[in-house]
Amino acid sequence: MAIKICVLIPSYNEARTIGRIVKDLRAKGLIVYVVDDGSTDETSSISLSNGALIIRHEKNMGKGASLRDGFSRIVSEGYDAVLVMDGDDQHEVSSVSEFISTMEATGADIVIGNRMNDTSRMPFVRIVTNRFMSYLISRIARHRVPDTQCGFRLIKTDVLKKIELRSSNFETESEFIIKAARSGFRIESIPIKALYRDEKSKINPIIDTFRFVKLLLRIAKG
Repeated sequence: MAIKICVLIPSYNEARTIGRIVKDLRAKGLIVYVVDDGSTDETSSISLSNGALIIRHEKNMGKGASLRDGFSRIVSEGYDAVLVMDGDDQHEVSSVSEFISTMEATGADIVIGNRMNDTSRMPFVRIVTNRFMSYLISRIARHRVPDTQCGFRLIKTDVLKKIELRSSNFETESEFIIKAARSGFRIESIPIKALYRDEKSKINPIIDTFRFVKLLLRIAKG
């Protein structure tokens, strides 16, 4: 029996790209939820006009808060799994079927994209950061994940029902992997293309590194 899947896109000021992404996903028959995290552009109206359901934050609360609110809504509406994508056009809609077929074939609870097989188009600083963070998080999680920083993920809602996420920013994606792996959920990875255009990273290297260290300390204590 086919599983009931929707798509979640946490977004902040993605008016330039969000419309085409939503349109392409809707063309595949997928329900799309866009969390507009306090955008000051037309992210909400463009998403809505292309067929998305909107979860709106009045002010910017962080990617982790967007994920938590999106997950809560999706779990409450009875989906079996949710595909998480970024709204900045880094993820190819054409890869969606590969995530679904991998989950069905392997019985995985989580399928995560892996951009590290071909880093020819990835900025050097991201290659270094991704490899280091993936090594560190894999050690802490006690399960190897080759690209822990990839936000392209298919997650069964049974996982979301059993894991409590506490962080609110970019470190939430690392928190999720660590807690899911330590709870015994099966994690698989599939190769995807690394797409980088002219977007500017929303990650603050100082502030977000500090948040990540705080996350690790909290997990170590508990």
